[in-house]
Amino acid sequence: ALKWSDINLREKTMRIERTIQRIPWKSGDRKTKVIITPPKSATSIRTIPLPDDLVELMLPFFTADAYLLTGDKVRFIEPRTMQNHYKKALAASQVTYANFHTTRHTFATRCVESGFDVKSLSEILGHSNVAITLNRYVHPSMEVKAAQMNRLASFMNGSQDVKLAA
Repeated sequence: ALKWSDINLREKTMRIERTIQRIPWKSGDRKTKVIITPPKSATSIRTIPLPDDLVELMLPFFTADAYLLTGDKVRFIEPRTMQNHYKKALAASQVTYANFHTTRHTFATRCVESGFDVKSLSEILGHSNVAITLNRYVHPSMEVKAAQMNRLASFMNGSQDVKLAA
């Protein structure tokens, strides 16, 4: 449900305040319908800073008051259509299929691996607390764990006066 009006290219921010989903709906011959609603919690409504490179890539596509993914002021991308595009992109890239929400887990994990501040990450993801981010979305690899242990060993080897934590 992201619209260009949610993107501030000058300030390099994106505002999340709507979500789109297809829900069961029994009305006549229709079994489902698409709804656009506020996100599920108050912390899900948020402003996210955008990287400079992404802003540069977005500039040529700006269409005032249109949906971001269609460039149309009325027509949005159906959730199922987005899922189909995602599956095709994975297949074309020869990437093993994982559901779309997995990209959120991957994003969170890569942020932590790159040294991202966990509190900032938690707010960007729209979580109510850091524990949710760490418990549900961060999955460090064995390589990252090994690097952390080696970092600790380097710290300990370089320190003449090691104090034990209480």
